Amino acid sequence: MHRRTARALSVVAGLLAAATTLVPVAQAAPVPLPTPWTNQVSPSNALPEYPRPQLVRSEWLNLNGTWGFTGAPNLNSPPIGRPLSENVLVPYPIESMLSGIKRHEDNMFYRRTFTVPSTWDGRRVKLNFGAVTWETRVWVNGTSIGSHTGGFDAFSFDITPALKAGENEIVVGVASPVDGSRYPVGKQRKTPSGIFYTASSGIWQTVWLEPVRAENITRLDTTPDVPGGALDLVVQGTAGQQATAEVLSGGQVVGTATGAVGAHLRVPVPNARLWSPDDPFLYDLRVRLPGGDVVTGYFGMRSLGKAMVGGVMRPLLNGKFVFQIGTLDQGYWPDGIYTAPTDEALRFDLERQKALGFNMVRKHIKVEPARWFYHADKLGLMVWQDMPALDSVDEVPNGHVNYESELRRMIDQHKSITSIVQWVPFNEGWGEYDAGRIVDLVRSIDDTRLINHNSGSNCCVSDPDPGNGDVIDDHAYQVSTGTRQPDAKRVAVLGEYGGLGRTVTGHEWEPGKGFAYGALYPDETSLTNRYVEITKQVGRMVHGRGLSASVYTEPYDVENEVNGFYTYDRRVLKMTEARVREINQKVLAIAKGTEVGRGEPISLRVTTAGYTDRYLRHQDDFVRTDVLGEGSSDLAKKDATFWVRQGLADASCLSFESRNYPGQFLRHTSSRIRKDANDGSALFAGDATFCAREGAGGTALESFNQRGAYIRHYAETVYLARSGGANPWDTPTSFAEDTTWAASVPLWRSGADLPLDQTRSFKVTTPGFTDRFLRHRDGLARTDVVNASSPALLKADATFVVRRGLADPSCYSLEARNYPGQFLRHADFRVRLGANDNTDLFRKDATFCAQPGAGGVRLASVNELGTNMRHYAEEVFVAASGGGHPFDNPVSYDQDVTWAVSAAWAP
Repeated sequence: MHRRTARALSVVAGLLAAATTLVPVAQAAPVPLPTPWTNQVSPSNALPEYPRPQLVRSEWLNLNGTWGFTGAPNLNSPPIGRPLSENVLVPYPIESMLSGIKRHEDNMFYRRTFTVPSTWDGRRVKLNFGAVTWETRVWVNGTSIGSHTGGFDAFSFDITPALKAGENEIVVGVASPVDGSRYPVGKQRKTPSGIFYTASSGIWQTVWLEPVRAENITRLDTTPDVPGGALDLVVQGTAGQQATAEVLSGGQVVGTATGAVGAHLRVPVPNARLWSPDDPFLYDLRVRLPGGDVVTGYFGMRSLGKAMVGGVMRPLLNGKFVFQIGTLDQGYWPDGIYTAPTDEALRFDLERQKALGFNMVRKHIKVEPARWFYHADKLGLMVWQDMPALDSVDEVPNGHVNYESELRRMIDQHKSITSIVQWVPFNEGWGEYDAGRIVDLVRSIDDTRLINHNSGSNCCVSDPDPGNGDVIDDHAYQVSTGTRQPDAKRVAVLGEYGGLGRTVTGHEWEPGKGFAYGALYPDETSLTNRYVEITKQVGRMVHGRGLSASVYTEPYDVENEVNGFYTYDRRVLKMTEARVREINQKVLAIAKGTEVGRGEPISLRVTTAGYTDRYLRHQDDFVRTDVLGEGSSDLAKKDATFWVRQGLADASCLSFESRNYPGQFLRHTSSRIRKDANDGSALFAGDATFCAREGAGGTALESFNQRGAYIRHYAETVYLARSGGANPWDTPTSFAEDTTWAASVPLWRSGADLPLDQTRSFKVTTPGFTDRFLRHRDGLARTDVVNASSPALLKADATFVVRRGLADPSCYSLEARNYPGQFLRHADFRVRLGANDNTDLFRKDATFCAQPGAGGVRLASVNELGTNMRHYAEEVFVAASGGGHPFDNPVSYDQDVTWAVSAAWAP
């Protein structure tokens, strides 16, 4: 907790005890799916924390608690001076269990009384609202104070003229029609279903009073200038005043500046300690006006941007590419819907995501209370902030004015948040319009962050890409479809993937109605296995496709959507934490360059500007770089593909085995890099072992036995080089770039060879079943006993022509010998025979990459990640070891997915 916030709370306790007059206590409705914090909520402690950490005042009066409540036909007749028939617990939305109302009203009134502390005499009194959905009207002692529209921004009224001695009355009228398509609602619906959830109407963030001087501060706009060693500060407030600002670290003032309210102040921050996910350090800020108004806040020093790194456009944090691995955080609660039951619960959501190894959160078409952002800042979680959508599908012309007004306010009120690194105006085209103009609008308000014009612009109802944003954002839930690659101006991200589901009995919103974005997994192991598998693919795409960020759907179940790491009530973690964290950290290490996909084939691409179409390959035993692409020969692609093995001399390092010369490794000798057979000597092991280090946008490979020397390309030849050494290839010019390699997906994806355009049969290798062969029958793949005396039809059915992969020429497709033009493909995991309809889906379903198996060949699916063609109870599936189906049983998995390639039964 920010220490000034803590000090303010001690003041609050006394004020509440002395000054607050409450109407009778509201009783929250029973919560069928309580969180660990539900029972901690009561009228006396409903979100007692100071709600605005970036603009803290030491005196305030929390108005959360029990208010009178009633529904109404409209807001034209406020219930001035009379008790209301029901009670509501503020600030929980009226549809929530915690509110005590648990129903929707299009129009409603709230009422309560309060007494202004005598210590506030002589000052102005402000009534503050964190957020109210959607139109708000306020009366104090029968006097109309003002109105506000907008469901996600904070607002205030000066109520001083309406106050009187003793007891005062507040009446708040709210209109929240929700489904009228006139204003941003995000995923709220009156009738929730599927991916749309219960509405959150009325007051849903803290309400409070505070005394201010006649000349006062209303907002602190902070922009860190890391290169300049200063904080750019604009103090918003009463015009004509001189503001004095102090930056503090550990209670000590490190920089001061004075200037006019509304003007740009430069506050020195010498030797700044930079904010990052690894070190989320925050400075304190104190600002005062001559009349006595004093506020405190905080900020982090960090820089944002984008640049070519290793030949790829990347987002930058503090001048470096940091892969952003995050979650699609929707911010719903079974007890409070939009409003977390307690501040501890709000913080828990972010703490658990950080503990799982994430460094970013995409706040999905909702805007959270200020304290949520404070926790993200303190924990070191980068944030993508979505704008809540107008409508789920169609453009809503009558909502444009409201949308743009609320978009402006969202950015203005949050542009000082350290953790926010990206603005996302639209999602999957929902309500999208004038996207290019909206990008320009956002940039005119805040040009310090990247702008993602439409997350999922490859999806759904998205309009054509205007091209003027900073981000190319695809949604690909099973990640088998390659996302678009970055271009010269925009970074590429995977804005949503995953959506893996599992229901947990006793922790369901509506038992039996849970769904996910695909099949549900039966247990922790199978669900975790799948998460690890698809996130491995994310790691492959970092350098293979220039991917800079990924967003997993999602951290917590939401109502009947059961694809969270945690159940909706936050009580059950549905995956294995250590394994999730391990694969997430591996992705970050791959992006940083300190890890390469072990046990997998890779290709090493040059990252030096102007040469990024070149790859490391061996030719006549020596290693060089060549331009390689789709038109290159099979041999060249195989020469440029290597298996990443545990280091021969050190298991923490790496050795690179030739894909097409098994047992031969890259090694250095007389400063040259070459391919040689492992002779088993300690010298060879040392020469063939390299340690992955952080490079200039990729991986630098340092020699194990000649530390300080790295694999470098120089004039097409590849050497072991030392910067500033005696040889020409040791020149320091572009040394960092030349020694940095992008470990990308292999140019030749099959690790084993099959004979192209020849007929073959595929025999089962599982002990006890080795007389069985892969065959098709009645359109389905299965295994049957085949021998010399078998019928001709059976032999023909068990014979296939090996073709180049329909979706990838480095893999294979199996054409039926007796049904030309029909291929083995999988659909719903079952392998079957189908006529090639030349669709992208068919080509991928019918393509398998051959890999070494347990004494034969595995046939790995290219688009059902982590699966291999497997026989199971005579039928044939694409199966994953330890997956969610019976045919994913890990028992005898390695043998069942291994096939012996044999002579064709029907040549």
